[in-house]
Amino acid sequence: MLATGAPLLACAACTVAPTSGPSAPVGDDTLPPPGYGTLRQDQVTLQMMSGVLRIQVTPLDESVTRVTAPDTWERLSSTAEAHRPRAPEGSMLFLVSFFSDQPDIRFVPEEVQIISRGIRMRPTAIMPVTPAWGRQRLRQRQTEMAVYAFPSGIDLESELVLAYQLEQTSAWAGILTRVQAERGRARARAIGGDPVPDTPQASRPYFEILR
Repeated sequence: MLATGAPLLACAACTVAPTSGPSAPVGDDTLPPPGYGTLRQDQVTLQMMSGVLRIQVTPLDESVTRVTAPDTWERLSSTAEAHRPRAPEGSMLFLVSFFSDQPDIRFVPEEVQIISRGIRMRPTAIMPVTPAWGRQRLRQRQTEMAVYAFPSGIDLESELVLAYQLEQTSAWAGILTRVQAERGRARARAIGGDPVPDTPQASRPYFEILR
């Protein structure tokens, strides 16, 4: 097993066929400015179960984080900037967490993979956030988190599949629809100078929101 935080495997071909043609990249000029989104972190997070393990993956790309509530955007952006210097150049960053209600549950960090346009992407670096990440075991109701670097070929504007061992989820399609709709609303708020609606749940810590 490769050491956590060291370069890992590069992406490898997958047998899943592409589901759509190329989509236009989201440039900074098409994104709303920070501070006008309202989505909670769990609303832009892929979640799946593998046995008693709950895996949650949040993209840290600005195309997604700009539509989150102001304090959530600040937290996610700070997390990305803190870990980007340790990631391979050009990587896409994701915040990944493991959680279980059961005690002493093992998890395998390298088994978190993303399938984009039919290509299975493996992490190129894993940077721990929580101090006990390296144990690769969860205490009861304990969350362990790390920032993952993936190759730049992941297309967040298209369908994605999150895979962990034998389990997969394609729930990103629904999340993407929500993100794209919120981009339009956030841009309208910014243009009109409208205040951001209250989002009291947005300030709750990451591990509490996603349980």
